[in-house]
Parts: sequence; C-alpha cells; structure tokens
Amino acid sequence: MECDHCDSPAVSFIRYNGSHLCAEHFRSYVERRVKKEIRIQADLRAGDKVAVAVSGGKDSMVLLSIMSDVFDGRNGIELSCVTVDEGIDGYRPPSVDIAERFCAGKGIEFNVISFKDLFGLTMDEVAPLSEAGSPCTYCGVFRRKCLNKVTKDIGAKYIATGHNLDDMAQSIMMNFVRGDVERLARLGPHNIVQPGMIPRINPLRSLPEKESLLYAMLSGIPFHDGICPYWEAALRNEYRDIIDGLEARTPGTRHSILSSYDKLRPMIQAGRGPSEMRECGCGESTLREKCKACELSERMLELIRGP
Repeated sequence: MECDHCDSPAVSFIRYNGSHLCAEHFRSYVERRVKKEIRIQADLRAGDKVAVAVSGGKDSMVLLSIMSDVFDGRNGIELSCVTVDEGIDGYRPPSVDIAERFCAGKGIEFNVISFKDLFGLTMDEVAPLSEAGSPCTYCGVFRRKCLNKVTKDIGAKYIATGHNLDDMAQSIMMNFVRGDVERLARLGPHNIVQPGMIPRINPLRSLPEKESLLYAMLSGIPFHDGICPYWEAALRNEYRDIIDGLEARTPGTRHSILSSYDKLRPMIQAGRGPSEMRECGCGESTLREKCKACELSERMLELIRGP
C-alpha cells in the first residue's frame, strides 16, 4: 500500500481517519498535532522556561525530542528536563540514564529528584506495605510533589507531561465512573492555576499510544521499554482493557471520549476558580493542613520503621 501523499510505501494505517502514511508523512502528521497542542495550551514568551517531565519511556522521550526541536534556542524559550527516580531497582536506573544522555547530547538542562531524597523511602520499600491501596496511589502522589517542587525551584512557567490519548481517555473514564467531578475539573492541561502549583500541559493528549511508539521507532529516539514491576495492581488497567475493546470495534472511540470531555469541561469548571490553598509544613500548597504526600509518606515511614 502506498502513502496517500506520495509514492512511498505506507508504514501506518490510521484507522480512525482512513489515512495511509509513509514514514516521512507520518512523522509530519504527528509533529503538526503536537505543535498545535503546544500553541493551544501554553502562552509562552521569550525568556520563559518549560520543564518536561521525562521518565525515559517512549511517550516522554517523544515529547522531549519534539519540544527540543520546537524550542531550539532561537525563540528564547528554555527547556529543562525533570526526571523522578522512584527507587525501583532494575527498572528506573536504565531509563534515567537514557534521559540524561539524551539531554547531554541536546544541551538540555537535566534535573533528577528521588523519592529517597525527598521522602526518605523508595517504591521498593513502599510497595510491599501499601496495604489495600495500590502502590500506584503512593507513587502518583509522591511523583506529583517531586515534579512540582523541582519545577518551582528552577522557575519553570509550565511543566509538560507525556500523557497520550490512551492515558487521557482512561483518566476521563475513571473519574466519570467514580463521579469525581473535582478531579475531572482538575485534569490537564491546566487553565485554572492553583496557587503554589505549576500548570501542566499535555502536548501528546491527541496522540494514540501506538502512534507515539511508531514515531519513536521511525525517528530513532532512544527510550526504555521496561515494565514497572508494580503495574498489575493499578485499577487503570481495567479501564485500559475496556477502552481498547471499544476502540477495536469503533475506531475513534478514544478521540470521542476526549472530545466529549473538552466540550463538557467548561460546564464542569463553571464556578471553580483557584482554590484557597494552605501551605503544608513542607512548603507544598494544599487544601488541608497537611499535603497528601506528607500524609502518605509519614504513614509509610511508620510502617517501615515499625513500633
């Protein structure tokens, strides 16, 4: 099968729009969509700094690569990579190394922060003691605090994350099913900025996971393809299976979920301006007296140390 735009052989069939694309036109197709999302989501001026949350996996490395091409120093926008080391032996070290070496080759500032440094514990210590809760609950809360801390420290205006279309559709469905309107209102990209928090942008939000993988392979972008040893405990896996099944039967389902959410979002956010935030003893902004990260880390440290 030939590409719809030239005589080159197609490397991808985009089921949800019927396009056959060669390697060159597929890469251009992806880049146009990502650049469009950046323009829509971020109000950037010369002198601004954007942090990119990079795990070393395919999505975050694709995001970092495209953003490094877009903000190449000629437009006055500075990029900074932020990597979180959760403390998962055999899984995280190789991906941190990939991210660091990529940044060195591109001249991008590289920052790494670990759970051990900030909380005094690692995910390998947390996971066996996470009780009825998933290890992913602890990991997600700790990682968000790490990212917000570093981005504030380096003076970034935004933090870009590699959440793809699959991630977005799953998050939307999870929160709808739980009836969690507050979390639906707070999903990125953030147009309501909470005091003390760095707004997030999601330039890959319209890009399916498989397209992100293909783009990385065609572009020669290095990435770590290891699987987190604690992934099976995540509730998100069940929503992934449901949405994948719907997508297989009706191509475009994930885009429809995201589009529906975008249309409903103004109504969900109506009357919800920035919250009145307090300051936790650690310096993090919170709605409570103590931030969730401190609450969970203190509970976990008690379990680890024992009576």
